[in-house]
Amino acid sequence: MAQVATEASVTDGPSLDPGTVVSALLVLVVAYATGRVLSAGLTAVADRLAQHRFRVTLLIPLLKFTVYGTALYIIVTTLFELTSAQLVAFSGLLGAAIGLGLKDLLADIVGGLILVVEQPYQVGDKVAIGDHYGEITDIGLRSTQLMTPNDTVVVVPNFTFLNDAVANANDSAAEMLVVVEFYIDVDADADRAREIVEDALLTSPYVRVSPEHRYTVLVGDDHYYRTLTGKAYVTDLRNEYPFKTDVTERVLDAFAREGIESPKVPAGGGQELPGE
Repeated sequence: MAQVATEASVTDGPSLDPGTVVSALLVLVVAYATGRVLSAGLTAVADRLAQHRFRVTLLIPLLKFTVYGTALYIIVTTLFELTSAQLVAFSGLLGAAIGLGLKDLLADIVGGLILVVEQPYQVGDKVAIGDHYGEITDIGLRSTQLMTPNDTVVVVPNFTFLNDAVANANDSAAEMLVVVEFYIDVDADADRAREIVEDALLTSPYVRVSPEHRYTVLVGDDHYYRTLTGKAYVTDLRNEYPFKTDVTERVLDAFAREGIESPKVPAGGGQELPGE
């Protein structure tokens, strides 16, 4: 009887023959390829639908989670044919592995799931995470990728979102508020300078002006200079830097033509401008 029981317990275990292992690897490869194809396809569709781009890109991480979850379910339940008791044992081993050093990986995955549910940012948003600012290009199971203005890809672990503040510049809208600052001498004609900045904002080919998307020009006063801060929305957040360049070039040209001078450095070194 003991021998029969032993044989039964062996036959009840998972089949780990080479064919099963190869099948599991094939499932993982197919899941990975499917995730990449779906991501690329939805990205292409999103680029064609400018006004609804973010609604489409929202599906990318959801589909990835679905594909990878389905692959894991197939491997565990179908290929390895684990029983309920074995699933419990597997869960225990997984918990032990997490305790031995996979807690950071689990934190990243949990962070990714929270990102999908709460949506503090989506693919295509312009965000600042820690010291990095750029456009979100991918939200994965473990990390989020963003592209900086210098075309540098930054990979941020998803658990960072759980601990650090995240600043979202457009909150999933196609339009985004862009700020451009100029500094002029205290003796310069501030009213005329303000008119020049306002005209440059309104005539830019990238600007969006409507009752919901207002523009403004603020004038700030200091002992050694005056600050003109122009604020306006761009039609597409990807035009943030072309808009800044366009407005800056035309404002500086107009300042030069009309004799509106830059701040003079006072005797003794004076005070530096913000950002210097």
